[in-house]
Amino acid sequence: MLANTYKDTLMKSKNLMKLLTATAVWTACQTPWAQTPAAVTPAAVAAKLMVRGDVPEVVVPEMRVVRRNDILTVQSDLQNNGMTDRTVFYRYRWLDGVGNQIGDGESWKQMSLMGHGLQTIKSVAPHASATDFRLELTIEKR
Repeated sequence: MLANTYKDTLMKSKNLMKLLTATAVWTACQTPWAQTPAAVTPAAVAAKLMVRGDVPEVVVPEMRVVRRNDILTVQSDLQNNGMTDRTVFYRYRWLDGVGNQIGDGESWKQMSLMGHGLQTIKSVAPHASATDFRLELTIEKR
């Protein structure tokens, strides 16, 4: 009888160790996006966006603007916080000092934004008179 109790206790402790090990492995293997808070579009970046439709999972967490050789260059990060892949159509609209569009505008470009993915897009102003811009986005499910 005492041997059976010892054997049962030993078996229960082995099962508990297996459970704890499995839990530790599962926790360590979690994807980074599950551990970090989802990015949002800051107000300063949102002021430069023209989004068609409503896709709350896709955000623009950061834009970088630099003037090189008197020409504006912009890089924008697009992040998909959802699991569904998206097709993104985008273009930059370049504006002069009083808000008028410069030139005929860029053509629409297409890219795939995978679920929980981050991708950077960039563009260069067509003329030195460009002082501002807007990023136009149309986002669809794939």
